[in-house]
Amino acid sequence: MTSQSAATLRSRYVAQAASDLEENRRRQQELAETIEVLKQEEALLTDIIHLAERYEGFADTSRLPEQLQDKPVAAKAKRAPARAVARPSASAKTPPAGPTAKADAKGKSHQPLLGDLLADLLRQYDEPRPAKELRDELVEKHPGRNPTPQVVRNTLESLVAKGRIRRHKQQRSVMYSLV
Repeated sequence: MTSQSAATLRSRYVAQAASDLEENRRRQQELAETIEVLKQEEALLTDIIHLAERYEGFADTSRLPEQLQDKPVAAKAKRAPARAVARPSASAKTPPAGPTAKADAKGKSHQPLLGDLLADLLRQYDEPRPAKELRDELVEKHPGRNPTPQVVRNTLESLVAKGRIRRHKQQRSVMYSLV
């Protein structure tokens, strides 16, 4: 090996080391910025948790016996605007109709959530299932539940967003499976 080839080789190594060092510094800077963003998100989430805990402390315990006696009315009152709550109590005695019936049905504690029912259906299968089949099976197994196909798809997408199920796309079809 000649001194000229050794010098060339050495200069290549020096250039490579300088390049690697620069890349490491750039990557460290990116990671430092990412850590800073994560720290800010953590602080925000901590604040949210503290606010939620503080809000739980402000719960009005004087309403609890009323809620236990009439669960659907209490659930409806939570969703209704303040001016609607001041209505006479005679309306609470009449059977609900239309959209109010849906709100009351959601408030019933004995009816499982649609997302839980769909997750239970998916649990039975190893392979992904389309939303249409899941809806058909849901209506068959739970005749009291008759959600529209769009509601089933929206619920499934909500479960995907929460990380409880996975979405599989095959051409134009979308199928779902349990995580």
